[in-house]
This record gives sequence, structure tokens and C-alpha cells, in this order.
Amino acid sequence: MSQPPRSNRGHRERNGEQRRPRDNRQSTPDSSFTASHYSRRESEPPTRYLREDPRMEHQASKCTNICSRRGIVLICSVLTNALVLICVVAAQMVMSGLSSMGGMGGISINSNFNLEGTELQQVRDLDMKMSQMRAPGIYGGIAFSLTFGVVSLLFVVAGNKPAHHLNQKLLVGALVFQAVGAVGYVVAVGLYLHFVIQVNSTDVCKRRQALYSRNGYTWMNCDVSGGDAAVALFGLITAILYTAGTVLTVQTIRGVKRYQQEKKRRHAEKQEGQGNHHRAPLRADITSV
Repeated sequence: MSQPPRSNRGHRERNGEQRRPRDNRQSTPDSSFTASHYSRRESEPPTRYLREDPRMEHQASKCTNICSRRGIVLICSVLTNALVLICVVAAQMVMSGLSSMGGMGGISINSNFNLEGTELQQVRDLDMKMSQMRAPGIYGGIAFSLTFGVVSLLFVVAGNKPAHHLNQKLLVGALVFQAVGAVGYVVAVGLYLHFVIQVNSTDVCKRRQALYSRNGYTWMNCDVSGGDAAVALFGLITAILYTAGTVLTVQTIRGVKRYQQEKKRRHAEKQEGQGNHHRAPLRADITSV
């Protein structure tokens, strides 16, 4: 009586009817764990992506971005442009003569010179002519240094963001501006010194030097003054700063391009990983069926 059930049980065991549910119960947790673990690994961004999260970079202060190497060079160029401007004005004030200074309320020529009549009028006329002859140099120097100083300051203020957040046209504009400034300042210094030497070699300057030397003012001569030499010195320093800024801006542009290419590559890898994640469950369903 008990043998047929055993035979039926053995028949069923051979067909695998009782093993199939047990195998399904045992395989279900493993398959779900594998799928969830796979999806978790795919959904988790790698740590190398988290290091360059833009939100972390936004926390940096504006001073940190401005005080980069490129920003420091631009700030120094603003200062040297201001020094060029000051030296141009100072050189004009010195070389304009004591009579012109007296007109500004500083020194009175009548109280400091023992000149009367014709000599006094000659000194005043020569000072006026000398100031008029040097006027193109001072006006050109003021306009040149003021323009480059203001534009440099604008680029400093505009660079208060990380380099990869700046507009590409702004970086290219800064590159062109600094390259032009480097060449322009060298040319401007050469033209300024040539202009000063030409003015000092005129007969007006020599006659004025003789009048001043006669009264003990030997420093009023026709040589290149200290103010003009300071203009040339700070102009050359500004040209060097613009050259260094050009090199740093080129490096910044290349770095931004590499950053953008790397960002696109990682974005493509991330999309590819998400595509593989969406296709993985479909394969599991097909094989299970």
C-alpha cells in the first residue's frame, strides 16, 4: 500500500517538481541581492567625481579666485600703471620750471630768484614754451597709462570666479589685451624717451638751463630727469607683468579646455553606465523566462 506513493514521490523527484520551488526560493534572494548591489554600485558616483563637485568650488571666496597667479599679475599691473601715471605728472611738474610751480601756489619766482626785468620775463617765457613742448608727452602718457590701468582693473574684477566658470571670450580678451599691453608698453617707453630727448635737445631747453644755472639751480638741465627715468622704469616693469600675464592666461585657457574635455568624457561614461544599468534587469527577466 505504501509503495505507490513512494514510486510517485520518486517519479516526482526525478522530474524535479519539488526541487524547482526550493531552487527558486534559494535563488531569489541571491538574484535580488546581486541586482540591488549592481544598481547601487552603478548609481553611486565614484569618489573622483565627488572631488570636483562644482558646488564645493562655489564655496571658495571671491578673493581666492581673484588672488590667483593670473589675478595677482593683473593687480600688480594696475599698480604699476598708477605709478607710471604719477611719474608722468611729477616729471612734467618738475620740468615745467619754478615759475610754473609758483603759479600753483608752491614757489614764488619773485621771492626765490634775484631776477628783474628782462631775465625774469625770459625765464617765464622759456618755462611756458618748455611746458608746451612737453605737453604731448604728458597727455599721451596719462591717456595710455590710465587706459591700461582701468582695463586691467576691469579684468581683475571680472575674474572673481573659477577659471572654468568664466566666459571663454573673457579669457581670450584678457590674453589679447595683455599681449598688446606688453608690446605697447615697450614701444611707448621708447617713444616717450625719444620725445623727451628731442625736447631737451632744443635751443629753448639750453637757454633755460643757462638762466637757471646762473642763479644756482644746476639741477634744471637738459638731461633726462629722474621723473622721466622713473616713467621708463615702471613702464618696462608693466610690460614684463603683461608678458607674464599672457603666459599665465594661455596656461589657464589650456587648462579650461582640458577640464571641459574631461568633463564631457566623464559625462559620457556616466551615461553609458546608466544605460548598462537599465539594460541589466531586462537580461535577467529574459533568462528567467
